[in-house]
Amino acid sequence: MQILDQVLAANRKFVQDLPDKFINLHQESDKPSRQLAIFTCMDTRLVDFLEPAMGIKRGEAKVIKNAGNSVTGPFEATIRSLVVGIFELGVNEVMVIGHLDCGVSNSTSHTLIQKMLTRGISPDAIKMIEKELEGWLDNFHNPVQNVKDVVKKIRDNPLIPKDVPIHGLIFNPNNGQIEVIVNGYQ
Repeated sequence: MQILDQVLAANRKFVQDLPDKFINLHQESDKPSRQLAIFTCMDTRLVDFLEPAMGIKRGEAKVIKNAGNSVTGPFEATIRSLVVGIFELGVNEVMVIGHLDCGVSNSTSHTLIQKMLTRGISPDAIKMIEKELEGWLDNFHNPVQNVKDVVKKIRDNPLIPKDVPIHGLIFNPNNGQIEVIVNGYQ
């Protein structure tokens, strides 16, 4: 059975046995009740672990994810999502959450490019993104420093209001512990 078939089978069972906590889906707002945006990594170890470790429930926060919780430009997808969250959805606080043992910290543009070429990606396509790829992957070696850098990029972005606190946290994917790296209230 392919993954899509497995997901669809699980969905049919889920819908058939819909848990009570999901029954009133249409009554919940698309606005986060805690007025919080969480920007974190897409690491699979965070799924169903990070939010409960923070006491965050469904509907309380907007969660934005990408590889290495990185911001690469002044209006890339993360910044666009934060702008919509702040100005359209009532977000008034942001938490940038990196995690220990992040796989991106062990990646390099060279190794990723070699894997892309091996899988048939055109060298011309790679040339289009090579500088951005180098600037991102070759500068991410330490998840704590990355959180500090990302907080600064968001804080210094002219599209983000100065009255929105931007916090930086590190999550331990082995035990759920959270450490404050940057306190956005200070």
